[in-house]
Amino acid sequence: MTKNNQYGGLDTFKLIAALLVICIHTSPLTTFSANADFLLTRIIARIAVPFFLMVTGFFILPPYLFASSRDRLPLMRFLKKVVFLYAVAIIIYWPVNLYAGQFKGLDVADVIRLVLFDGTFYHLWYLPAVILGALMVFLLSRKLSFQAVMVVSLFLYGIGLMGDSYFGAISGVPVLATAYDAMFQVFSYTRNGLFYAPVFLTMGAWFAHSPQTGGRKKSAAGFALSILLMTIEGFVLHYTGWQRHDSMYVALLPCMYFLYQLVMVWDRKPNPFLRTISTWIYIIHPLFIVVVRGTAKVTGLVDILVRNSLIHYLAVAVLSVLFAVLVAKLSFLKKQKRFQKGRAWIELDRAALRHNVYALRALLPDGCELLPAVKTNAYGHGAVLISQELNRLGVNAFCVATVYEGAKLRKNRVKGTILVLGYTHPSDFSLLCRYKLTQTVLDLAYAQLLDQYGKKISVHVKIDTGMHRLGERSEKTEEIIRIFQCKNLKIEGVFTHLCVAGDPSPKSTEYTHIQTKAFYDIIAELSQRGFPCPKKHIVSSDGLLYYPELAENYARVGIALYGLLSSRADLKRCGISLEPVLSIKARIAMVKDLFQGEAAGYGLQFVASQDSRIAVVAIGYGDGIPRSLSCGVGSVLIQGIKAPIVGQICMDQMLVDISDIPNVKSGDIAVIIGQSGNEKITACDLAEQDGTISNEILSCLGERLERLLI
Repeated sequence: MTKNNQYGGLDTFKLIAALLVICIHTSPLTTFSANADFLLTRIIARIAVPFFLMVTGFFILPPYLFASSRDRLPLMRFLKKVVFLYAVAIIIYWPVNLYAGQFKGLDVADVIRLVLFDGTFYHLWYLPAVILGALMVFLLSRKLSFQAVMVVSLFLYGIGLMGDSYFGAISGVPVLATAYDAMFQVFSYTRNGLFYAPVFLTMGAWFAHSPQTGGRKKSAAGFALSILLMTIEGFVLHYTGWQRHDSMYVALLPCMYFLYQLVMVWDRKPNPFLRTISTWIYIIHPLFIVVVRGTAKVTGLVDILVRNSLIHYLAVAVLSVLFAVLVAKLSFLKKQKRFQKGRAWIELDRAALRHNVYALRALLPDGCELLPAVKTNAYGHGAVLISQELNRLGVNAFCVATVYEGAKLRKNRVKGTILVLGYTHPSDFSLLCRYKLTQTVLDLAYAQLLDQYGKKISVHVKIDTGMHRLGERSEKTEEIIRIFQCKNLKIEGVFTHLCVAGDPSPKSTEYTHIQTKAFYDIIAELSQRGFPCPKKHIVSSDGLLYYPELAENYARVGIALYGLLSSRADLKRCGISLEPVLSIKARIAMVKDLFQGEAAGYGLQFVASQDSRIAVVAIGYGDGIPRSLSCGVGSVLIQGIKAPIVGQICMDQMLVDISDIPNVKSGDIAVIIGQSGNEKITACDLAEQDGTISNEILSCLGERLERLLI
């Protein structure tokens, strides 16, 4: 993954792909050249649907193919949405089907074939294909490794090829011809969820798990060569008459590999609006083909609107885009009403969290998994929401600071290991057992307290290798051995913490190596004494970014998971693309005029030097906004313009100067952290203004801010 990549290229190219699908169904160049139209619609445009499938695989399937997640909820939620969309599409096209008489004489088997494989309208085959393909890949992942799933998918694609573009190669072989004739009684084409979809879904998942870094030039060259080969392949097959259909080519596979890699390095911001538009263009465009042709007949403009293939395409495309934009706007207005409520709130970007998980997983060595730190309410983000979403992404281990944080996760059905990193009082040892939490052993004395409780308790042993905070000192070998001899401790892990891993100076680098050596020395001694260590973990966010080779069985990622590091300089130096998950927004409670010489706020510290307008924003230090941002130090975003904070920040409100921002009114939204228009304020910005680190800014965010996962 290239630095600053934000998946915006995927959203943009989905729109391009949707317009290419319209090309397939309108043949825009037939008026001018049959060969040119074949090149456009039967070769180049064939990249569109595989691209849709790869994007689906990219976002939905990695937890099952690579993390062996047992949580089916994300997949089921996705399939439920597709089934709903399919049902809506069937209803939309039902009148057209009836008018065309396409349902006459159908028996039950025909209906099943249409619904499961062919689609009830000619373009709707994609929806059952993505449902069936995703289910197939999921089921294969339960039994097979990713490599085996890919081999099976390629084999199925090969079978599909023989029933599609290479049908002529097998039609003369009686046994194969009979087998394919039997298949075509069940479905009309091998371009379906059985043979066509799995390989592209699996390829998309692979890109999410193992981002390719071929570079823009190499990707473009590979794509150009693949398109050339597919063009030669397509025309040869076309003129030999082998093609029963023309959706599947051998060269389509490398073509999609290089295309997806090229789109991934396209540096554009995510655009959910384009995402929605592209979906509806795909669904609705055949209806506008009917509308344009019907209008042409009624108005006598058949020669212009239908027989001129390019104008026909443009008319259908424009109407489809306009309708899709209207639907998207209505959808986003509905979402705004649902999400943007209350006085002040936090928005959590699900796509950004998923991006960060995949980006950090790409750094992990084999056998290592993420152990996210969701302590302090997941650094202010909301531990329950974040942990539940991480469960859906195949993350099944977490660390918290207190037993109460761990218990809260369990009460909200968070699955997997939950490691309590800090001190738990003996009176709360019962909670460790009740909620199946794993406790950190702080030193020998604490191990003995846990052992005396009399019940088996799962623990990880902390080794102090030089930070001199928690943990038994690494040189106290005998004390560590005695911890391992405690009968009631079920020791499931051993770990340490690197205290200067984020500092690139030679002195800090040397100290990190000293800590690492001390840890491995004690591990070797334990092994030699007959105490093998089940799980080991050393690195947190900085350690994973700068010493990924030290990631053993777990990586305790914290701030990086949320798309930030402690400072802006750290973010620039880290070398991978991280996306902030959290935004803070608040309502403008009221707007008022302030005349020259008048003062406002506690202590009357803001005095208007001229006639001004100020807005009262409904958020304050009681919500975790640092009071040090008062009196012009900090600012908020309103309508994409920075509005300086004036006067002292109050517990529940702050004042901002909106003299240069027109038409601000009560109920408008101010962005405290996040993006508005082309302007952006990050937690790192607030940290610099406050003289602290982003970790503290986020961790101090108040409980009364509603957290919304969007």
